[in-house]
Amino acid sequence: MSHQKDLDQLCINTIRTLAMDAVQAANSGHPGTPMGMAPVAYNLWQNFLAFDPADPIWPNRDRFILSIGHASMLLYSLLHLTGVKALNDNYETLDEPSVTLDDIKRFRQLDSKCAGHPEYRWTSGVETTTGPLGQGVAVSVGMAIAREWLSAHFNQPDFELFDYNVYALCGDGDMMEGVSSEAASLAGHLKLSNLCWIYDSNRVTIEGSTDLAFSDDIATRFMAYGWNVTRVGDANDLDMLARALKRFRDTSAGPTLIIVDSHIGYGAPNKQDSSDAHGAPLGEEEVRLTKRAYGWPEDAKFLVPDGVREHFSAGIGQRGAALREAWFAKFEAYTEQYPDLAEQIHKMQHGQLPDGWDKDLPTFAPDPKGLASRASSGKVLNAVAKNVLWLMGGAADLAPSTKTNLTFEGAGDLTPENYGGRNIHFGVREHTMGSILNGLSHSKIRPYGSGFLIFSDYARPAIRLSALMEIPVIHIFTHDSIGVGEDGPTHQPIEQVTSLRAIPGLIVLRPADANEVVEAWRVVMQLQHEPAALILSRQALPTLDRSIYGAASGVAKGAYVLADADDGQPEVLLLATGSEVHLCLAAYEQLKTEGIKARVVSMPSWELFDQQDEAYKESVLPSAVVARVAVEQASTLAWGRYTGLQGRVIGMDTFGTSAPIKDVQERFGFTPERVVATVKELVQSR
Repeated sequence: MSHQKDLDQLCINTIRTLAMDAVQAANSGHPGTPMGMAPVAYNLWQNFLAFDPADPIWPNRDRFILSIGHASMLLYSLLHLTGVKALNDNYETLDEPSVTLDDIKRFRQLDSKCAGHPEYRWTSGVETTTGPLGQGVAVSVGMAIAREWLSAHFNQPDFELFDYNVYALCGDGDMMEGVSSEAASLAGHLKLSNLCWIYDSNRVTIEGSTDLAFSDDIATRFMAYGWNVTRVGDANDLDMLARALKRFRDTSAGPTLIIVDSHIGYGAPNKQDSSDAHGAPLGEEEVRLTKRAYGWPEDAKFLVPDGVREHFSAGIGQRGAALREAWFAKFEAYTEQYPDLAEQIHKMQHGQLPDGWDKDLPTFAPDPKGLASRASSGKVLNAVAKNVLWLMGGAADLAPSTKTNLTFEGAGDLTPENYGGRNIHFGVREHTMGSILNGLSHSKIRPYGSGFLIFSDYARPAIRLSALMEIPVIHIFTHDSIGVGEDGPTHQPIEQVTSLRAIPGLIVLRPADANEVVEAWRVVMQLQHEPAALILSRQALPTLDRSIYGAASGVAKGAYVLADADDGQPEVLLLATGSEVHLCLAAYEQLKTEGIKARVVSMPSWELFDQQDEAYKESVLPSAVVARVAVEQASTLAWGRYTGLQGRVIGMDTFGTSAPIKDVQERFGFTPERVVATVKELVQSR
């Protein structure tokens, strides 16, 4: 064996043994896939990946996503051995490693950078949080779309600034999850030739052989999607894998799937059942036997032999540094020739908004008839997107209903013939839409996606991950209540708003009129580390006269006093969001004629309100006023945090029904008369 091949095998076995030792020390984790796929990951990183360990976020780096997040030790070993640098919270590179050997020794332990599954923002070099299978490959489609869009907008003759590739390592579990099918279908339709999925076909899951539940012909399936498919019959064949990766780089017609046949825990003699190797530590004796098979010191733990780090440094280290330096030199020349474009790239990469981004925000005049908040939101979206080039998105086949089409000149549709379009047609694919939005956000685009609120259930896993990763994705949901009417209980959301509010870090906003919509967008566009969910109506909402009622700018604080008792000393508080604010205002006027002093509080965002200081919260919801009525055409669950034990909630504790909107609202008691009666009952009982 040549010296080069000896070094290759030494590095591969180092990856394997670090994974075995870490899982064994933690007595938790998955050693099999890191062992089986170590040659594949090594070859990709060492010989192909355009990635600089000294600057893991330079804009034109290749992206590597470990969609099989349970194989996290494979990635952590690579991050350690290649010397990837850590970043601080401001995305500044530090002179310290992202993953230390001590982190690996403390795999899956408190505060280790080697968490059970890779976490974005926690460990530098992790491009996206993975773990729920299918999410990583779906996110990779968003990153690939982003590259094509960036190329279309910013590349110039002699200045190909954006030409990176996106690689995702996936497995049988990814292929079984429906989101991967959605993602692969759209990627094939869009002909994303910069996208490569490497499929570890080891035919093992937690329960045992995939024969139990999975017999798809993956190659045929992906060819039907419009992918280029190639196969590597042995994961240890570095030459065959290199040919497959070169073929991908030379292909300009559609995405590529490389099917790699591997065996869980490959190379371990007398190993236990392969499904156990997939999802549990090997055991001390099995670890020693496996190391013996590798020609490794049997009792050595967390060994990194001399020459391994140096070999990686001479490979990916030198290649990545040269590519990065050349890119920044090119960008410096680009800045001189195309200063306006360079400024846009700079602002986008740093999460900044362009000057004057909000200059065209409309102000809506008072109007008793008003607009559906989905309609006013569409107007605001177009006003903002016209001034923020990298604000883009679409709908899960519902743009005419969600009013999320960008209609100004030059917006266009993103298609294989026009990657510069800003309207993305996701098709009826809510789940992968959310994941693709996450991939776009990772690429510094400001993405939005839309659908009916009831279908947020289909997108929830991706929404949850956007919150976990602290990325500012915009989720727009319309048809927000039983006000959907005739479509009936299958389309009338009940628990969805409460469910979204339960996601930590997600900002949920349900505005009450067109001017609250404007202010909601003003808030959303300035978020940098929080995703947002805009909850919008299908039915028209009166546009309030702000010379009479509180200023809509109160939206920024989550809740504000909309109408108050004449002396500012209310005896009852009426709390509401969205369309129900108008019910409370009607009840307020009636109560006023009857001598009952009420205050109406619009609460578009619980999350923003809870962030305010105690003095402000007390000024809006004075603790001395215990008579409180909350009104929302949604689940009553959780409103008690604001109404208290002595308050009342007018909401939904059942599913809805199919009928015209007025009949539905009357059936479930969403009328001014019901609010008034509830207030009187409360006041009289005190």
